[in-house]
Amino acid sequence: MTQRLQGKVALVTGAGTGIGAATALRFAQEGATVVLCGRRQEPLDAVVAQIKAAGGQAEAVSVDVSDEAGFTAAINGAAARHGRFDVLVNNAMAYSWGSIEETSTADWHSNFSTSVDGTFWGTRAAMKLMKAEGGAIINVSSICGFLGTAYMAGYSAAKAAIVNFSRAAAAEGALSGIRVNVVVPAVVETPATAGMLSDDTARKNTEKLIPMGRVGQPEDLANAILFLASNEASYITGAVLPVDGGRSAVLVTAL
Repeated sequence: MTQRLQGKVALVTGAGTGIGAATALRFAQEGATVVLCGRRQEPLDAVVAQIKAAGGQAEAVSVDVSDEAGFTAAINGAAARHGRFDVLVNNAMAYSWGSIEETSTADWHSNFSTSVDGTFWGTRAAMKLMKAEGGAIINVSSICGFLGTAYMAGYSAAKAAIVNFSRAAAAEGALSGIRVNVVVPAVVETPATAGMLSDDTARKNTEKLIPMGRVGQPEDLANAILFLASNEASYITGAVLPVDGGRSAVLVTAL
């Protein structure tokens, strides 16, 4: 490996599974000390064990990013323990499913408390820590934030909000060397998408909608996030990068 994050301290939310876990593993391979955050301790510990077995450095912190005080304390604590704070990946998300007519106010708000509020709280805390030396913040949106998705209005609205919040944060952080960018996945094979990929027919129907003909893997996103976190992206901020096999680039595909 090229050790693109050697000596850096990075915190990844939603790091117990899926995109977050793949990102934590990839960061550790490139030399970062990785702080993995999530609500459930067991999957976090499993990823930490995998990183350490490969010779990397990592620790797990159980925290719900929708808890402002707890999440802010986790970021500040990571900086205090390791003496610096270089990279934040706001990956944790939550969603509700249902028609607009049947969506309760509580369900609507549940889409925002993790995805939007958590991203705001994390970014605010990270920017304070990064102000002297700079750093990189990568926020994870979704194709649902670009294209209307029936029965996922709250999730779609929250993921759209992340995009423009990130642009505003990029504008504010630029003079301090703080870069803020967004990656936009479509269908990625994670526990959250297990239902839509539950059998061969469902998978093939999904793959027909993707120009590259395959469902994304967590590692596809992790590699893009790594690039945006590294010095190779030192002149990139405020960017919104689709990592979706071409899904957002087309209206329809030939079946």
